[in-house]
Amino acid sequence: MAPQHSSGDLLADRRYRYAEACLDEGDHAAAADLAEQVLEIAPRYAPAWLLLGRAREGLAAGGDAPMRDAAARAFACALDIDPDDTLGVRAQLVRLGAGDGLPALSPAYVKALFDGYAPRFERHLVGGLAYVGPDLIRDALPGLPERFGTALDLGCGTGLMGTAIRERVDHLTGVDLSPGMLALARAKSWQGRPLYDRLVEGELGAVLAGDAASSVDLCLAADVLIYVADLGPVLAGIGRVLRPGGLAAFTVQSHDGTGAVLGADGRYAHADSHVAEAASEASLAVLTLCSAGVRREAGLPVPGRVVVLRRTAA
Repeated sequence: MAPQHSSGDLLADRRYRYAEACLDEGDHAAAADLAEQVLEIAPRYAPAWLLLGRAREGLAAGGDAPMRDAAARAFACALDIDPDDTLGVRAQLVRLGAGDGLPALSPAYVKALFDGYAPRFERHLVGGLAYVGPDLIRDALPGLPERFGTALDLGCGTGLMGTAIRERVDHLTGVDLSPGMLALARAKSWQGRPLYDRLVEGELGAVLAGDAASSVDLCLAADVLIYVADLGPVLAGIGRVLRPGGLAAFTVQSHDGTGAVLGADGRYAHADSHVAEAASEASLAVLTLCSAGVRREAGLPVPGRVVVLRRTAA
């Protein structure tokens, strides 16, 4: 089901807004109490269960294990009501070590997140967070070939990557989960014609699986793989659609450990070794894996990498 904008009860809605305000102010006890009052009135209101879990998690910050378990139970209730997880509850459970083995960030959550974000996406990302991912990817690509016949812009959003690369591409396809983002990308033009020759709504793994093998010269993913835990399946899909010698270029957030780590910001950071291993298994050779500050959070650069891969002949 889609996330409920209202519980259906005016009193419950009012108390829910008060609970949100308390949570924002760091008053976890008051937020939990108000959320419980909301759920007495509207027990199937998933956002209130999510808020209650977050409040209990805050109360458990001092090491209160029973309260931490109570937070996990609240999150589980929210997920039971909203099994598609448009609210992003799985990520909360994963952080508590109570994940069910499913991806922490569901396609439904990512779609809902960016549909709501679309109207202010560019203003916030570029203006507020100093986002430069598309420019970094464009500048990291080798000079040859000078032009690419066909390119896939995975997670194209409103078209920032498309705008950065369009002059080097003959035919550009944009892929995104969010209809709201695609509507904004569809409205953009380049030299008097649409910025994208084709736009596809869908999850990137499914789109890659549906495209013809060895049909693409360039795959791009600017600030997209931060929502993917295991890069293996995605890079395998990219390797399948790339022609031998074709290139893939993308950005990731990075960390100094191993594998992928889900951060408090709801995004994954990937270790360099994870990127390299996933690329090798997909018959993709690493051309570039360099440090880069793709955007800023709280005034500080977020540790990241710009990656360029080439499809081998294998």
